[in-house]
Amino acid sequence: MSVTRKMLIYWSAVVCLTAFAWAAGKGILHPEMTVENGSYDKPMATIGAKPDQPWSATTVSAGVDSKPEPGKPVSMVGEIVDFSCYLQVGKHGEKHRGCGQKCVQNGNAAGLLTKDGALYMLMAEEHDPRRDGGVDIRSVAAGHIVQVNGTEASVNGYNAIFVQGLTKK
Repeated sequence: MSVTRKMLIYWSAVVCLTAFAWAAGKGILHPEMTVENGSYDKPMATIGAKPDQPWSATTVSAGVDSKPEPGKPVSMVGEIVDFSCYLQVGKHGEKHRGCGQKCVQNGNAAGLLTKDGALYMLMAEEHDPRRDGGVDIRSVAAGHIVQVNGTEASVNGYNAIFVQGLTKK
């Protein structure tokens, strides 16, 4: 292989890696769509209780051989978004609050959008109550910046925070 061809391959790889790094570090889509309630320094509210163990007893018992996938207790701050609208059209913030709230209340997944642009699907942690309709993830307030406590889990590029304490009363 000639030196020129090697240099062409090298510089092509550098350009591709730079483009991927730029895209990955892009952050929040449409930062002009601002949030009025809560900030990353002073979240409006706290959702969920920070767990002592990653998974509740119902999740452990539901796991294959009573071993759920790995997870770690976390506390993250971010904007509650409608997962669908954010991924599909980039909408979030105060101007999208009404639509986002309606989407979440009607069954679309809620997400947590962090300051660096990471997006986590929010799920109720307790397996059996979730399966049987005994939790209420729809009550989270879209368009606000909040602190979320729960268990972070990631599988093949999908990221979620499983929130304890959303059991219906």
